[in-house]
Amino acid sequence: MKPLSCIYVPIGVPTFHMPSAQAEFEKSVALLKHYEPNVIVPENILLSIPDLQAYLENQQPDLIILQNITFANSAYATEVFKRFDVPILLWTLSEPVIDGNRLRLNSLTGAFSAGFAYHAMHSRPLHYTIGSTDDDQVKTTLNTVIQAAKVKKALESVNLLMIGHTPQGFGFGRALDLEMASTFGVNLLAIESRELTQVAKAMSVDDIKEESKLAHDHLVNLNKTPDKNRIDFIKLFKAYKDYIDTHNIHAIASRCWPDFFTDYGTPVCGVLGLLNDAKIAAACEADAYGALSMLIGQMLSNEATYLGDPVSIDKTENTITFWHCGTSACTLAHPKTGATVGVHPNRQIGPTMEFGLKAHSTGTIFRIGRKPDGSFRFFIQSCEILDKPQQFFGTSVVTRIAQPVETLISTLVKEGFEPHYVVVYDAIEKQLIALAEMLNLEVCKY
Repeated sequence: MKPLSCIYVPIGVPTFHMPSAQAEFEKSVALLKHYEPNVIVPENILLSIPDLQAYLENQQPDLIILQNITFANSAYATEVFKRFDVPILLWTLSEPVIDGNRLRLNSLTGAFSAGFAYHAMHSRPLHYTIGSTDDDQVKTTLNTVIQAAKVKKALESVNLLMIGHTPQGFGFGRALDLEMASTFGVNLLAIESRELTQVAKAMSVDDIKEESKLAHDHLVNLNKTPDKNRIDFIKLFKAYKDYIDTHNIHAIASRCWPDFFTDYGTPVCGVLGLLNDAKIAAACEADAYGALSMLIGQMLSNEATYLGDPVSIDKTENTITFWHCGTSACTLAHPKTGATVGVHPNRQIGPTMEFGLKAHSTGTIFRIGRKPDGSFRFFIQSCEILDKPQQFFGTSVVTRIAQPVETLISTLVKEGFEPHYVVVYDAIEKQLIALAEMLNLEVCKY
């Protein structure tokens, strides 16, 4: 995927206290390089419009860190805003000394000038932080915005594959290639599921030796699955894996029922679980925006994510149980059971995943939602992932939230959100909010 191009733009005028300004400049550069080693920085503070213009010439940034080292009028910021329509973090420095004498920097007044100009010229939200380089909030904001910008840039290189169509009544998962590209920068590809099942059927046992070892190493009790289903499952995994490798696929939204039971004879659930372990975000029921939600969560947490239906609430414990009928990454299995396999609860055909998920003190529930008017929104909810046993046949995870659970669920239903949600094993709310702002999307936190 393409690397992020982040540039640091420190502006000011030479009539303020230059020793203080230089010290802040050097500390700012060091802090930025800590979070983004490849950040582009000027040799000196940009103290005139010509200096600023020369520095910006031929730059193609994905993210701009604009900092008032000292006060600078809105003409400086305007020069930046008129050249680039990319995410911008405006950073105001604290006054280094308050002693009743000279105002050393006056960075904050410069920020007001820049903010006024930005609001007049751009519709995308402006990212902002105020404080010195040793301020924890500044550090958090810098890291958050840089992480979000990296995901936004990475999405431009993402190939998301739809394998088959959503079943009737599951239209919430369907995606249009132009909407996916224009909103997220993602390239949407599509094939029919039979293209892969036919490849799998033509394979021999000798073709799947490597995949067989991988599957048996990851899955508990796979050897108890009837031989035909076990072998057909591994063949299908290889067919998916080979196509993904050949076409540089980063996420998939795969049709599952009824075809893989009625036509192929073996479910795809376990295939999706193994792919999620391999950091290929894999959603079932051909849910394209579910797959994209999984991928974004994976990028920000660096761990596999879980896609499930909200199927039960407990008002006393203030919890939501997310479940699906047989797919999860093996790495998310509770350590007491491991990634156990069984049979599909409705079709009684295996192998499918059969376990409760592991616990984690901090988590995030996330969904990219598509509204009836074609616009998009991010649902973001922090949670605790509880240490609970498997709740139903299939895979399940129990999450506790802070606000009253019945109120949240009622709001989501009444607001028309989709029935699939991603559980992320990390606290990534701030990064998701920053990403939504970069994409100019609505944020829904209830």
